[in-house]
Amino acid sequence: MDYFLGLLINGIVVGSIYSMIALGFVLIYKATEVVNFAQGELLMIGAYICLEVIVTTGMPFLAGFFTTLVFMTLLALAIEKLVLRRMMGAPVMSVVMATIGIGIVLRSVVLLVWGATNRPFPTVFPREGLDLGVVTVSQVYLYAFFLCLTFMVIFGAFFQYTRWGLTMRAVSSSRKAAESLGVPLVRVFALAWVISAIVSGVGGILAANISGLTPDLSAYGVRVFPAVILGGLDSIIGATISGVIIGVLENLSGGYLRNLTGLSGLGPVAPFFVLILILWVRPTGLFGRKEIDKL
Repeated sequence: MDYFLGLLINGIVVGSIYSMIALGFVLIYKATEVVNFAQGELLMIGAYICLEVIVTTGMPFLAGFFTTLVFMTLLALAIEKLVLRRMMGAPVMSVVMATIGIGIVLRSVVLLVWGATNRPFPTVFPREGLDLGVVTVSQVYLYAFFLCLTFMVIFGAFFQYTRWGLTMRAVSSSRKAAESLGVPLVRVFALAWVISAIVSGVGGILAANISGLTPDLSAYGVRVFPAVILGGLDSIIGATISGVIIGVLENLSGGYLRNLTGLSGLGPVAPFFVLILILWVRPTGLFGRKEIDKL
């Protein structure tokens, strides 16, 4: 039971990071109807920038953290204005290929500047175990979970109560109707990219705190994709819930399959099998909306 609870809690923590990254996927898709395949690279470069700011300037983590978020905001605005805004009205596949190219460029920059070696992230959160009664959990996992929860609540309130949040919801509901009412789509698209880059940067920093910093951190973009599809590409709530589901499933399957087979690295594979099974039954995902054509 202790082993199961340990895997479960770790899965919930990792899943909360997945939920934030999935939120970035969904926001861009809802606003632009394009899947951003550079999401993992945005996560990776956010972690590297935070490390560089802390090490180079010597500023405390909190200041470095918010400096990184400012950088991610500027990076997202630059990508949106210089690349994606010029492709408005282009075929969806062309824009998707552009996001893949952006991801390749960002990864190449990281390899050129910082190299491919694993770099230890400065100790920000204590790693000592905290006894929860039934299981002992490293404090870094708990801090990561509560930070993810805090950001999810902030963005939830933003979409529910702010003017721009309501505007983004209107665009995601009916892009053509919102445009006919004078909604500035360019600003909505830019805001979607900014929020996506911010949540990716936060996710990257938390993931680097847990597992260290390496260019392979960009693989989170692929590992979180089952959560995006499972929750439905157009559902923010679905992405949030499915991220936790995928994180728990990945940890449980990885732990028990390793014991049964003696092979490691099977955890990230299991969610894709579950995803295929669910999509057989619900092609739009668990929370995705089914489009109905009226004659």
